[in-house]
Amino acid sequence: MKIKKRYSIPLLMASLLFGFAATSGAVVDIQCPCDINNDGDCLDIRSTGPQSQRYNEPALAATQQVECMSLTGGDGFATMADGTPQYIFSFSNVTGVPQNEVMTRGMLAATLPAPAIVVDQGKKFYLSLTNVGMVIRPDLFDPHTVHFHGFPQSSTVFDGLPESGVAINMGSTLTYFYDLVEPGTYMYHCHVEATEHMQMGMLGNLYVRSLQSYEGYGGNPATIGKLGGNQSTGAPMGYAYNDGDGSTAYDKEFPLQLGGIDPDFHNGSWNVQPLPFAQMWDRYPLINGRGYPDTVNPGALTAPAENGNIASQVESSLITATAGQKVLLRLSNLNITVTHTLMSPSIPMEVVGIDAKQLRSTSGENLYYTTNSVTMGGGMSADVILDTAGVPPGNYYLYAANLQYLANYDEDAPTGGMMTKIVIQ
Repeated sequence: MKIKKRYSIPLLMASLLFGFAATSGAVVDIQCPCDINNDGDCLDIRSTGPQSQRYNEPALAATQQVECMSLTGGDGFATMADGTPQYIFSFSNVTGVPQNEVMTRGMLAATLPAPAIVVDQGKKFYLSLTNVGMVIRPDLFDPHTVHFHGFPQSSTVFDGLPESGVAINMGSTLTYFYDLVEPGTYMYHCHVEATEHMQMGMLGNLYVRSLQSYEGYGGNPATIGKLGGNQSTGAPMGYAYNDGDGSTAYDKEFPLQLGGIDPDFHNGSWNVQPLPFAQMWDRYPLINGRGYPDTVNPGALTAPAENGNIASQVESSLITATAGQKVLLRLSNLNITVTHTLMSPSIPMEVVGIDAKQLRSTSGENLYYTTNSVTMGGGMSADVILDTAGVPPGNYYLYAANLQYLANYDEDAPTGGMMTKIVIQ
């Protein structure tokens, strides 16, 4: 017989905060070298007042070639496409939140997937993670980390493996440092009790935009990427890699992370029951934390009541483009039990990169290939380009080749799981 435990959210917050206050050495300390006013970001501008109080953080960030982001690790809820709530662990974006508010703002704010990390090659990236604890399960004192999956030559202390690096306890913060030297599609996840924490939802999209997207190639100003979608010059938005020939140019980009949820595992965590590691079976296949038809909803999904009405699924999976544009799909699979094959039967996919490596021979020959399906095991990524030249306007589909993954929980369910739309206008 299962015993379901319910908790008073205000009481839990009070007990958690009391516990943090009593923990020696626990402190929120977000570090960012271009943050002058100590709010954890470099977005603020002050141009009035006494000269001694003036600052321009964006200009300082540009001078130092720095990017900063702040996350919290905690718990929350997400809603499956059939309306079933699922208890999750994950991260929340608190960039720009004053440090004295990070703990309360991060509670019950876990998102599925975790907030996307989008950074630029050539920058110095500072990522701060604060562990805010588990509101629904105050008996859990799990530390958390960020593992930048696939990061080349990572520093041991910042790699996220608790056995060799630093794990972050409740009420504390660690700032990771990365020197972004290689572009491509990566991913990130918590590496503490990795099987459990990844199954519970502590994983997200991460990609590095190429330097060529800002500097162009061949010295021709007409080929310089216009990040932000500015098409007034006819130049592409960017380039997946520093290709030198424009062959990885794209006009729009969409990160799509494949995953899944085992409801028995999540319910076991929610109801304080033993976790079925050996029987783990993801019966909710997801793209960016959603199953069809939620995947084609362009906005945030309705916030779960169990979450204190905090929105937890804000990243859409809908792909939109104007006919003639090239669309870069940044695909990743962080499912810990399943190898997924994603199909695009109507619009061929040109694969230009695998695991954040451009497909190019040592002699400089492009090894791209065109296909209608891409297979990825857990921890793999692929950069694929959809060329919509000559594609009539309309709705096209991207979906799992394994038909059992086209359902939400039950294979007789009326709605599909791992499927989304490509809308050509």
